Amino acid sequence: MLSLKNSLVVLRKTNALLDGHFILSSGLHSPSYVQCAKLLSFPNISEEFTNSLASKIKKKFKKIDLILSPAMGGIVIGYEIGRVLKKETIFCERVNGNFKLRRGFNIKKKSRVLIIEDVITTGKSSLECAKLIKKSGAILLGFACLIDRSNKQTLKIKRKKIVSQVKLRIPTFNEKNVPLSLKKIPITKPGSRFLK
Repeated sequence: MLSLKNSLVVLRKTNALLDGHFILSSGLHSPSYVQCAKLLSFPNISEEFTNSLASKIKKKFKKIDLILSPAMGGIVIGYEIGRVLKKETIFCERVNGNFKLRRGFNIKKKSRVLIIEDVITTGKSSLECAKLIKKSGAILLGFACLIDRSNKQTLKIKRKKIVSQVKLRIPTFNEKNVPLSLKKIPITKPGSRFLK
C-alpha cells in the first residue's frame, strides 16, 4: 500500500494539493485545497492510489453490491474503485441544488451500498447521497474517499465508517474565525458548487 509520505509527494507533484486561501464547497476557509481531479488526470500515477484504497475497502467491507458517488468529484474515483472491485458503480447529480439519480440509475431495495468520494471535509455530500440510499430502502455500508481532510469540528458523519487512502490534517475556519495571515491572501473558490 502507498505510504502517507509517498502519497503527499504524488499529490503535490500532480498539483492535487495546493496552498493559498480557499473557500471550500462547504463554505469553510482553508490554507490548503485538495483537487483530486488533478491527481486522477494522470491515470498511470493515480492507479497506485486507487489500488491502495481498494485494498483498504476490501478489508473493511466484505460484501458490496453497489458503489454510489456524487457528481462531479466522485465519479472518476467511484468508477476506478468499481473497476478494481468488479462492482456496479453509479453516480448522482445535482438537480436544482439536490442530488438525484438520473440516466436510468437506480438503487435496488436491500442492496448494500458504499458511497465513494474524492475528498471528505464535512461529509455533507456523502450525507446527501445517504438520503438517496435510505429512500431506496437499501443499506448504507459506509463511506470511502481518496482524501479524508475532516476533523472533529467539521465532520457530520461517523469517522469509523470512513475508509480513506490519506488522512490530512488541514485546518478549516468559518468566516468569523479566519486568521489574519490567511485574510491577507487573495481568496480562491475552487469547489464544484461555485462553478458556473
